[in-house]
Amino acid sequence: MAPDKFKAVWLSHSSIGDFLRCPRLYYLRNIYKDPLTGHKITRVEPALTLGGVVHDVIESLSVLPASERMNAPIMAQFELLWKEVSGKKGGFKTMVDELSYKERGRLMLQRIIEHPGPLLEKAIKIQEDLPAYWLSEDENLMLCGKIDWLIYKEETDSVHILDFKTGKYEEKEDSLQLPIYHLLVKNTQKRAVTGASYWYIAKEDTPREVVLPSLVEAHEKILTLGRRIKLARQLEKFECKDNGCRYCEPLEAIKNGKGEKVGESKIRQDLYILM
Repeated sequence: MAPDKFKAVWLSHSSIGDFLRCPRLYYLRNIYKDPLTGHKITRVEPALTLGGVVHDVIESLSVLPASERMNAPIMAQFELLWKEVSGKKGGFKTMVDELSYKERGRLMLQRIIEHPGPLLEKAIKIQEDLPAYWLSEDENLMLCGKIDWLIYKEETDSVHILDFKTGKYEEKEDSLQLPIYHLLVKNTQKRAVTGASYWYIAKEDTPREVVLPSLVEAHEKILTLGRRIKLARQLEKFECKDNGCRYCEPLEAIKNGKGEKVGESKIRQDLYILM
């Protein structure tokens, strides 16, 4: 009998990160549902709003032929998407705060317009809205995640992973993001993966190439973490080791009625800001 992916434990870079920061955070963001709406809950924060809008604009370019991307109305698209998250919907407490973040987004996209680099090359688009595959059918574990961009290398018929960074901080060497992305790209499309780069578009004009992690080591590392998460779910054990930390306390407060609901996400999460 074929395994049922809808009954599997789904893993992603964000959910694994939640668990490693605090098991209680993992529970509140990935399992708990508001009894009134039946939806999961999440906190809206300006930095995440900024990153989401910029990534959505970039994603809209990936479906265009390479020769047409820089003719697209990039800034107009940014303005249109920003209207959807303006004010409390984006977690902004003041207009000054919002305008500061909005200007940062404009500058990032202006950098891409002036230095398109890899965006002028052919790209591959994974067809699924949320790429996913069986990390382990026997253990009922699925791995999923969205990849920012896949550069198509025609000379080798391969792909190069490109991840856009909109935050102030650089990805740490022990980050699980690239191992997870390498596994996903390898297992959700047919071409070989021959490289990867981070593009810190808030400060750099060109992407920074990074070493591809071993697929074998990545698989074992993510599988081990997946087993830990699955066991915690089976035991329903999601305790914060500090009995309340900076990671879980905001969502705990929202769960306890101290937040203000400001909307609903595209994936039907209830969006909150803290009062």
